[in-house]
Amino acid sequence: MASHNRLGQEGEAAAACFLEGKGYVVRHRNWRSGHKELDIVAVDRDTLVVVEVKTRRDNRFGDPFTAVDNRKIRRIVASTDAYLRLFKIDLPVRFDIVAVTGSEPPFHIEHIEDAFLPPIW
Repeated sequence: MASHNRLGQEGEAAAACFLEGKGYVVRHRNWRSGHKELDIVAVDRDTLVVVEVKTRRDNRFGDPFTAVDNRKIRRIVASTDAYLRLFKIDLPVRFDIVAVTGSEPPFHIEHIEDAFLPPIW
């Protein structure tokens, strides 16, 4: 496995552990359906939380949060819609971003709740 893929998997595992430590219940990691994909789907109290995880070795190429652009947001929202329909979920939805920085554990983790809203199409 390529080192960047391994780093991404380690970053997502660290993000899931971080969220569980905050009391979130992780429903799925790397959920996929066709071309649709969500990094982490969790529940925080009575809210379904869709978490985009961005892992970087360092900030040399910019802040990990800037990698979540409008195109990525639209993909996440479309994937979330498919997820909600498939599992027949009727909960409020929140979109978070977790940035994981470092080349190996322990990572530096930053969490932005309500990082973005679904765009109006």
